Amino acid sequence: MLKIPEIFEIIKEATRSILANKLRSILASLGVVIGVSFVILMGWFLSGLDRAVEETFNLIGVDMIYVDQWDWSGGKNWKLLAARKPITLNQADELSKVLESAEIVVPVARKWNSTIVFKNDKLSGISVIGTKSEYGQTPGGTVINGRFFSVFEESQSSNVVVLGYGVNKTLFPKNDGIGQVIKINGKKFKIIGVVKKQSTILIDFLDNQIYIPINSFVGLFGNFRRSVSIAVKAGSESNLDLARAETIGAMRMIRNLKPWQEDDFSINETKAFEKSVESLRLYVWGIGIGLTVLSFVVGLIGIMNIMFVSVVERTKEIGIRKALGAKRLIILAQFLAESSFLCLIGAIFSFLFCSVLIYFVATFLPTIFPSTEFLLPYLPMRLIIIASIVSIFVGILAGLLPALRASKLDPVESLRFE
Repeated sequence: MLKIPEIFEIIKEATRSILANKLRSILASLGVVIGVSFVILMGWFLSGLDRAVEETFNLIGVDMIYVDQWDWSGGKNWKLLAARKPITLNQADELSKVLESAEIVVPVARKWNSTIVFKNDKLSGISVIGTKSEYGQTPGGTVINGRFFSVFEESQSSNVVVLGYGVNKTLFPKNDGIGQVIKINGKKFKIIGVVKKQSTILIDFLDNQIYIPINSFVGLFGNFRRSVSIAVKAGSESNLDLARAETIGAMRMIRNLKPWQEDDFSINETKAFEKSVESLRLYVWGIGIGLTVLSFVVGLIGIMNIMFVSVVERTKEIGIRKALGAKRLIILAQFLAESSFLCLIGAIFSFLFCSVLIYFVATFLPTIFPSTEFLLPYLPMRLIIIASIVSIFVGILAGLLPALRASKLDPVESLRFE
């Protein structure tokens, strides 16, 4: 068992040896720098991804389900989904009347790739959403400026519009759009509100939407052969299973499905994204772990070779220390401490490099690609701790064989070494 004075002496000797060979120590640590950097960057990206997933779930609503002709997960045959009968506004109204477990049931009609006009500015690729006033009580309809349209405006087919965050930012950089008038399909609509930012890396189109009353939507775009989504808010996550089961049963009755027939509609919720997220995580882990292992192997071999050279160079010194009574354990611990310090130095360089890189990437990349705002501009403390532990472990592994060789040297033969 090592005593405290012996531990301090081991640390002192290991530090002295590293400082005596600065260039060699830095080159030996280079492989570890790369390996630790991969560990940090992989963990940083996955931390950001988890944050993006949480944001996406909150935006969709953990207590929300969406009845749709299409399956959001993309796991079903596209031709079979396209052959399904549309979900009509009448069916949405029927569902809202019979569904008892849900808090809100509201139709969501969509017109893709529309163009809106404000004065001389045209904005293309916008989705126009027709819905009811209750949609303002769902996560997707939460406004940050102004208000959502009312039941009265909905019943009167008023030409009022609520802008998505991205649309408002593009047309009104000074955030002064409330009260202004835009044209949708040639008709004038007054802006009464702006919805909060919704786009994430998983769903990047939600900010390019505008919302108008469902009757106004039908007046603009018609209702022939149009399939709508039905947003169902369960009220709480604990009530979600009951609401889902009741929704499926009610929709089967509304669409006159026989007991042996499969559902000709999809129930979409946050779980639809879990598979794609897990796949992305798997790819990141696979690539990251592969590159990390490769870098650590290179670093381990480099440090091991340097330590073997150090043992040879200090053979006589080891012989003198053993002749003066140094134990094998002290010699072993000294070389292990030296190799661990080399790796720890590599880890410190990695922390500095990755901190600067991460800050600039997380600060400037979202200005070009807004969907990357999920990236954190700093290193989570747990990543620093994990990287430090991994680097020390690699250092011990790299220095184990040279340390064993040094500790087993015969003092007499070592003193004769030239």
